[in-house]
Amino acid sequence: MSSVSSRASVLVSRSVFPEVVERLREHFDVQTNDEDAVWSPAELAARLQGKKGVLTTGSERVDAALLAACPQLKIVANIAVGYNNFDVPAMTAAGVLATNTPDVLTETTADFGFALLMATARRISESEHFLRAGQWNQWRLDLFAGAEVHGSTLGILGMGRIGQAIARRGAHGFGMKVIYHNRSRLDAATEAECKARYVDKAELLSSADHLILVLPYSAESHHAIGAAEIAQMKPTATLVNIARGGIVDDAALAVALREKRIAAAGLDVYEGEPKVHPDLLTVPNVVLTPHIASATIATRKAMANLAADNVIAFLTTGRAVTPINTVA
Repeated sequence: MSSVSSRASVLVSRSVFPEVVERLREHFDVQTNDEDAVWSPAELAARLQGKKGVLTTGSERVDAALLAACPQLKIVANIAVGYNNFDVPAMTAAGVLATNTPDVLTETTADFGFALLMATARRISESEHFLRAGQWNQWRLDLFAGAEVHGSTLGILGMGRIGQAIARRGAHGFGMKVIYHNRSRLDAATEAECKARYVDKAELLSSADHLILVLPYSAESHHAIGAAEIAQMKPTATLVNIARGGIVDDAALAVALREKRIAAAGLDVYEGEPKVHPDLLTVPNVVLTPHIASATIATRKAMANLAADNVIAFLTTGRAVTPINTVA
């Protein structure tokens, strides 16, 4: 691919750190979204007219219809490691490069996943609500008694970078027995480093005291955890989802929590977010957070800067840093 003019125009579709915008402005004419509005597909297409590149988040869907309306577009850089908002085959067919931000959020997201696991197992949100409501009038031996974490069995569904980082925290920090299921088994050295044992999905579900989901979203993983899967879990087990909304059937999970088919759940992602299934808001044994697993200042800046790096590199040299697809 030939180099593109340094004064190409790019769009930043959501509000980002000012220093990231300034870096982009050293190379391009930049249009920003300082109001941080979530644009409709038509509004996004209108703002993309004449743009060679765009920084997106999970809020912006990039599909064949958008690409057809924006023929000058050459690169879409997601400020996320996931990219289920991209129709990658359509982007490849249109000659548009897709990029994401792997690695820079691994450890921070793993930290949060473990924090959510701890909060869920030890009933932290439930007990705080109880206290704030003025209901604590005496101590009891069984007051908000939760589940053990140390020495318990940690199950991980999806064993990529973040899954491995969570496994290390559980095995080395909490003496947990780690089991995992993945599309492909890890090599022996990585399993040893994580102290993790590969099992099939049925054993993962039935054996885990705490099950954490870290698999990418796809048509195949849609509702990977539904009523049938929850029925295979221990009634004392907890479930944590820091992966993507749609991997869990949220309606089925709400029923299972209400009926105490599992002990508790911790969720950072939801089907149709930012909307949350209303039944999840009425059960006490669930910890709910608004998609903040990677939300530290340092990590979010690193994500935005890597997205900017991809746009700068591709539009000036034709080679991106972390491409998802290949274009001619």
